[in-house]
Amino acid sequence: MVDPLIKAPLAERLRPALIADVVGQRHLLGEGKPLANAIAAKVPHSMLLWGPPGVGKTTIARLLAKAFDCEMIALSAVLAGVKDIREAIERAQLLRDQFGKRTIMFVDEVHRFNKAQQDAFLPHVESGLFTFIGATTENPSFEVNSALLSRAQVYVLEALDGDALKALLAKALSTLDATYTIDLDAQQLLIDYADGDGRRFLNLIEQLDAAVHAKHIAQVSVDVVKATLTRARARFDKGGEQFYDLISALHKSVRGSDPDAALYWFCRMLEGGADPLYVGRRMIRMASEDIGLADPRALEITLSAVAAFERLGSPEGELALAEACVFLAVAAKSNAIYRAYKEARGAAAESGTRPVPLRLRNAPTKLMKDIGYGTGYRYAHDEEGGFAAGETYFPDDMKPQQFYRPVDRGMEGKIKEKLDELRARNRQT
Repeated sequence: MVDPLIKAPLAERLRPALIADVVGQRHLLGEGKPLANAIAAKVPHSMLLWGPPGVGKTTIARLLAKAFDCEMIALSAVLAGVKDIREAIERAQLLRDQFGKRTIMFVDEVHRFNKAQQDAFLPHVESGLFTFIGATTENPSFEVNSALLSRAQVYVLEALDGDALKALLAKALSTLDATYTIDLDAQQLLIDYADGDGRRFLNLIEQLDAAVHAKHIAQVSVDVVKATLTRARARFDKGGEQFYDLISALHKSVRGSDPDAALYWFCRMLEGGADPLYVGRRMIRMASEDIGLADPRALEITLSAVAAFERLGSPEGELALAEACVFLAVAAKSNAIYRAYKEARGAAAESGTRPVPLRLRNAPTKLMKDIGYGTGYRYAHDEEGGFAAGETYFPDDMKPQQFYRPVDRGMEGKIKEKLDELRARNRQT
């Protein structure tokens, strides 16, 4: 009889049988680390394994069940429904009541279950019917309901680094009985193609192995890898946490005046499939929030770049957005407008419906003039220097406020000088 593992995918053949065989995740599985301690104590506890694809979440769950001498019931939140959950719970009850076995309930992609489905596990976790282990690629803070989250320890799994993938490559070549060699540059390219995903890495090696045997290649070079494999796009979820991590990195790079980093994150978003117009809209916000009047051209240039993209489309229009991205990064920075707006909105919300002073009201009709609209208004253009020194434009029963505090950078430096002069004249008057 043929061993079923011989025809199984390479990733399945190399699935670790022992915790010690797991590649990577030493911060959890190394000696004295959290999961290693739990295994040594043989005390299972509910947990959420959070990390990118292909880093060993399912494998670790299986090995934990083995280490704790528990039966493992596995559900996929992509495929399972209420009926499957109910049957899994009934099976756990049967294992406990008739066979005295402890159960680990493993839910892959747990973030895809809705709140009601997640809630279905709660009473059984609390009663101790089973130990719950969920695997997710999404931030549990947002995707797992708080009740379940409070009952599970969150462990963050990391993408596999170069050393881990090299160790995996050695195991793969041994399993495949490879008679060829892969030069160092080609190995690095394979690692780059994998993007920290062990499963993807092994699939690439398997594809490469088939091509090498078909073409009788003895030495695998970079050219062979490029001719045989295609690079997948970097991990990117248009609606998930990684999307917001990338836009945050872009925004902070612009704010930090690093054009190279800003351009890198901008291109990372485009490579991942982000809508360029969305990125453009966010850059419009950056122009107002982080640059403002320190360089008013920032808003004009960014608006023009977005308009250029709307006219040209992709990929031609992306260059205009890249130009705006770099300009925002190198422009003088000020968040004075942003802070002033927030303070003014707060004051407007708290001040109620104070009436507009009569002197500041228009009087387009005789009746409005007769009852005093516009009376006492000082027309600034008729005053010395075009400024009505000592006048106040706030409601009469409200103390004048200062929201806008320009910085000394860029054009705002000149604005600050002007306002300081005008405020001095107000004080003198």
